[in-house]
Order: sequence, then C-alpha cells, then structure tokens
Amino acid sequence: MKQWITEKFPALFFFTGFLAGAAALVRATRDTASPAFPLPTVMIGIYLCWVLLEARITFRTARMQDTEDDHGTEILYGLSRFATVLAALYGPLPHTPPLPASGPLLLLLAGIALRLVSIRTLGTFYSHRVRTDAQHRIATSGPYRLLRHPAYAGMLLAHIGLVAYFLNPLSVALLLLLFVPAVVRRITVEEKVMSTVAGYRDFMASRKRLVPFLW
Repeated sequence: MKQWITEKFPALFFFTGFLAGAAALVRATRDTASPAFPLPTVMIGIYLCWVLLEARITFRTARMQDTEDDHGTEILYGLSRFATVLAALYGPLPHTPPLPASGPLLLLLAGIALRLVSIRTLGTFYSHRVRTDAQHRIATSGPYRLLRHPAYAGMLLAHIGLVAYFLNPLSVALLLLLFVPAVVRRITVEEKVMSTVAGYRDFMASRKRLVPFLW
C-alpha cells in the first residue's frame, strides 16, 4: 500500500492540483471580468503554466524506483504546497489596483525563474523525490554558486508572492506553519542523503541553504 501511494502520488497530485487551479482560474475570470487588468487571473494563469512546465519531471519521478531516502518528504512537501495554494486561491479575491500588486507578481515570477534555472542546471539529476545514483555529480554553476538549494528557494519565493497577493489568514498560516517547515524537513533529509556523494560536504560548507549570507 505504501509503495502504491508513493508511486501514484506524483501523477495524482499533478492532476488534482491542476484541476483545482483551473477551477480557481475560471472563478477569478468570472469574478474579475470588469477590471481592465484582471491580475488574479494573470497570477493564477502564470502559476498553472509553471505547473505544466514541471509536469515532465513530475511524471518522470513517478516512474522512478522508490527508495527509503525520501522518508515521505515528497508527500509531505506536496500536500503542504497543495493546501497553501488552495487556501490562497479559494479565499476572497483581492480587488486592488495593479501597481501595488506588482510586488507579489514580481516575487512569483522571480521565484519561478530561479526554480526553473536551478532545475535546468541539475538536468537529469533533478527529481521531485530525494534520491541519488552512482553517476550523481555536485552542481556548482548557475544559482548553485550561491546556494545549496536554489530550487527550494525559488519554490518558497514564488509561493510567498502568491500568498502575498491572495492574502488571507489561513493561507499565511499554512505557508508559515506547514509549507516552510515541510521544505526545511525535506532539506534536512536531502542533505543527509547527499552527504554520501563525493564533494558534497565541501559544497555545504561554502554555501548557505536558501538565503545568501543568512541560512
């Protein structure tokens, strides 16, 4: 049963999340049909495009053999992200002018860009599941010159932008009390696994995890 859940989770999570996001997009389009700049629709549309861009990795992960290295962090990470996004998108739609809201939009775009560049830098070594293989190599180019986990940094930055725009108490609470701890837990597990790869301890010693010069 546990193996079945692990194998099916990436695809199930993708389809459920995308359908929920698409429904939120329809809701936002309907409720913001009059404004000249329907930013809620734009924000949700960008988020869904991002989900589609990572779909290939999601389904590639689903085909990978499961290991004990992940310790359930893929499921915890995915569910906490799902809950945070749902709370944001299905709360009251904001009715603010586009200029003040440009900050959250820029955070969303910057976070997505950082994550996609980080994934591209890792190439085939990137996975939604914590794992290593015999050919694993440490990436030190691109955003990995500054951070150990720029893909997670981009993920958090994008969701901070999303939550900051679709602001409500539940989404903020889920972001801070569930999603961020899930990312930190995943980083802890991943670094323990990656410490067995040659050169990773030196890599850890020379870079912060998520925020340059801080942590």
